[in-house]
Amino acid sequence: MEISDNVADCRYCSQVSKASGEDPIGSAQQVDYWLLVEIKQPWPVSMFMEHPVIAQVISTVKKLILRRGVILMPVAISPDPDYSTPGMTRVMYYRRPAQKFAKYDKQEYLVPDDQAPQLAIELLNQLLGKTANLSLFSAYQQNTQHLREMLVCTHTQIDLACGRFGTPFYRQLRQKYGQPRQSLRVWQSTHFGGHQFAPTLVDLPTGQFWGHLELDILPQLVERNGDHYQLKNFYRGWAGCSQFEQIAEREAWMREGWNWFTYLKKIRATSKGLTGLKRLLYPLLQWIPINILQLWLDRWTSDASWIRVKIVYTSPQDAGVYRIIIEENGEVPSAQKSVTEKDETILVMPVKQYRVSHVEKKILR
Repeated sequence: MEISDNVADCRYCSQVSKASGEDPIGSAQQVDYWLLVEIKQPWPVSMFMEHPVIAQVISTVKKLILRRGVILMPVAISPDPDYSTPGMTRVMYYRRPAQKFAKYDKQEYLVPDDQAPQLAIELLNQLLGKTANLSLFSAYQQNTQHLREMLVCTHTQIDLACGRFGTPFYRQLRQKYGQPRQSLRVWQSTHFGGHQFAPTLVDLPTGQFWGHLELDILPQLVERNGDHYQLKNFYRGWAGCSQFEQIAEREAWMREGWNWFTYLKKIRATSKGLTGLKRLLYPLLQWIPINILQLWLDRWTSDASWIRVKIVYTSPQDAGVYRIIIEENGEVPSAQKSVTEKDETILVMPVKQYRVSHVEKKILR
C-alpha cells in the first residue's frame, strides 16, 4: 500500500488514522455490562494485575466471556475534586436491560475505600450466577440515574495518543459542560479501545462511542441537537451491537436524527458475503443461541465482503424495520500503536473500509 508523506511522518496512531481518512464506525466495543471504579492516577499497565479491584474484575471478565459469552467492560475513572469524596470510592455498574434497548440500567455506590473491593466482588458474583449480598451496601447507593456520564480516555500508559489528544480535549469538555449541579459529569478514564481514534469518549447510559473528536463539535455532541450529519465521521458506534451492525445503526441514525438514540432497538446481521468453509458454516452457526459461539462467529467472519443487517426499532411515534446492506469500500492505512521515539517509524497496516449500499425501511405501526 502506498503511504502518503503526511501519514509517513506521523508519530501518533490517531494522526495516521485521521490523515488517511479512516472511518471510525464499527470500532466501538460491544458491551453487556460496565463497571466503573474511581482509582487515582497514575494508571500503570501493571494495575490490571496488581490493583485489588481491577485484578479481580479482569479475572472475572475472562470467566464471563468463556462461561456465558457476555462482555463486561471494566474502566477506571480518575477522582474529581468536584465530584468525589475523600476516603470514599465511587463504583458505577451498568447492565443491558434487554435485547431490545436504548440505554443501560445504572446502579451507583459511594463506599468507604476499604469496602470497594468487596462491592466489586458482589457485583461480579451476580454476573457469574453466584449469591450476591448487595444489601450490605444499600446505605451507600446513590440516586444518580438521571446523570449522564462522559468518559474521555487519557490513558497515556496504554498509548501516547490518548494523553496527547485526550487530555486537552477532556479539560475543555470538563470545564465547559461538566460543572457541579449540571446533569453531565465528565471523567478521565482508562483505555476502552480505539486509541487510533483519540481523542475518544464513551457516552453513558446510552452507550455511544465517539472518536477523532474536535472542540467545535462539542455543543452538538453534548446537547444532541443541530445538524447530526456533521458528526457522522466522529461516530465509532453503539455498544449495543457488533462491528458491522454498528455501521448499519449509524445509517439509521443519519435518517432518523438525534431522537434515534432514545429508540428501543435490536440489531442483527442476517447474512454475510464469505468464502470457503465460512460460507458453508455461517448460515448454520448464526442461529445457535450460545453467546460465546456468537462472539467467536463475529470475529471469525470479520473479513466479510458484504453484510445484510436487520434493525427492529420502537419509537414513541411508530415501530419499524430497517434492512441495510453494507459492502467493502477499499482500504486505508492505519496504525495500531503510537511510537515513543521521534526517530522511530510508526507501523502502518491496511484496514478495510465499508459503505452502506442499500437501505429499506418498513413501518410496522
